[in-house]
Amino acid sequence: MDSVVPAPREELTTARIDPIVRDAAEGDAHAVHVLATMIAPVVTRYCRAKLGRRDFGYISADDVAQDICVAVLQALPQYRDRGGSFLFLVRAIASNKVADAFRLVARERSLPTPVVPDTFDDGNEPEHHLLNAEAGDRLHDLLGQLSPLQHDIVVLRVVVGLSARETADVLGLSPANVRTSQHRALARLRRSTTPEAW
Repeated sequence: MDSVVPAPREELTTARIDPIVRDAAEGDAHAVHVLATMIAPVVTRYCRAKLGRRDFGYISADDVAQDICVAVLQALPQYRDRGGSFLFLVRAIASNKVADAFRLVARERSLPTPVVPDTFDDGNEPEHHLLNAEAGDRLHDLLGQLSPLQHDIVVLRVVVGLSARETADVLGLSPANVRTSQHRALARLRRSTTPEAW
């Protein structure tokens, strides 16, 4: 096989990946290496987009990306092409691993600190919960007014904190398209939050 390791920012397409997947599934070690090299950057960008730059303590986006790559390579010997693309399998595994990471973080309740605080405030007051719930409901309603693409752009740019270039890489758009769509989405949200819209 004469597979060449792709450039790091080349677009990952079905036409490029499927022949390599066939060889890798048959046990070709070079094809397995090339496949891992192809999917790793895409999976890492996906994890960074989904998990953001938040500090999860012992879990990082890069660790989750590595777990995804390992799981994809472990699933490779059982993979059979049934008319779909191998990329669907990669996306399914990535989605499940990111969801697992969020569940693991949600279960972790410890908050390690270098110094024990003098007072205890767990923020567990009914008024605090009510205000957060109302704000969350309002934000959900506002974002629901956007198209799916505008929704993803606003979340990746504003909530996750990705640059226009990083967002473009994740969504397969140009940075100019991301900026234009973000501008339109934020203008629409501004119109929805005027006093008369409430």
